[in-house]
Amino acid sequence: MKQIKGPAIFLAQFAEQKSPFNSFKDICEWAASLGFKGVQIPTWDKRLFDLELAAESKTYCDELAGTAAELEIQISELSTHLQGQLVAVHPAYNQMFDGFAPDEVKGSYGARTIWAINQLKLAAKASENLGLTAHATFSGALLWHTIYPWPQRPAGLVEQGFNELAKRWMPILNAFDEAGVDVCYELHPGEDLHDGATFERFLDVCNNHSRANILYDPSHFVLQQLDYLAFIDIYHERIKAFHVKDAEFNPNGKSGVYGGYQNWIDRPGRFRSLGDGQTDFRSIFSKLTQYGFDGWAVLEWECCIKHPLDGAREGARFIEEHIIRPTDKAFDDFVGVDADLELNNKILGI
Repeated sequence: MKQIKGPAIFLAQFAEQKSPFNSFKDICEWAASLGFKGVQIPTWDKRLFDLELAAESKTYCDELAGTAAELEIQISELSTHLQGQLVAVHPAYNQMFDGFAPDEVKGSYGARTIWAINQLKLAAKASENLGLTAHATFSGALLWHTIYPWPQRPAGLVEQGFNELAKRWMPILNAFDEAGVDVCYELHPGEDLHDGATFERFLDVCNNHSRANILYDPSHFVLQQLDYLAFIDIYHERIKAFHVKDAEFNPNGKSGVYGGYQNWIDRPGRFRSLGDGQTDFRSIFSKLTQYGFDGWAVLEWECCIKHPLDGAREGARFIEEHIIRPTDKAFDDFVGVDADLELNNKILGI
């Protein structure tokens, strides 16, 4: 068995204009002070990371990694969640998702898609330059507006949607394959890849591409009421990244999984700071360790109640306490004996 790395922290929810959250060095120093050993970097935030420069300059990447190393921090993965979302957007969501795009492609569906695909290819090269093996992203969605089967979906609609999604992602997956990096899709409501069934559909149309893998985040499965422990048993070979995020689901007489268009604090399903929700992380860490996952345990903080700085401080300690050091021997080794063919035959009665 192998040991999970960590604790690490996804920086996206903490980056802002004021110090220490507005530069890579300062935010790494802050993370290290809390006990984090790794950082997952949002590639769309120029205050922390220059994706274009990282893709073309090994020197820049070495300097960035060196800055982190001086603080005893490692870069766990790069993230293109926002750019990945824009690889596939149904027109109904064009205006809402334009905020993820640079000004020069806003309002232009085709140009924005091309830009997003190129961003992912840059992330593949940047990850290679940093010596990383996994990358965090979203799949985007062409079918999300049909998530509930009413009105009845026309025959072949789902198949066509996934074929188009694969058409857009195959060149990206191939670029990551050339870079030696796994693409880890965060299975997330709002994405066409949001559970095991949709991930399998995607694998089918991508010819089971070896680089199409999973960022496991149990919080999204709590909100969908999916068995997040059985999910590990089924898909552990494809789990290459891990967001440690808590959640709770408290259905009531007014709303359930769909949430009734309510704000996060009023929804039955809501994200919580680590330890404040319902997720069984002891079992999660046990299963991932059992199956040999040796990637990073990355805190993603999203909570509608607790302050983020408290969530980060508590989260570092929470992850550290849940990481399991695998045993290097069996508990009953002390009664073991060497193989003895004659003795075994006697025991078997042969």
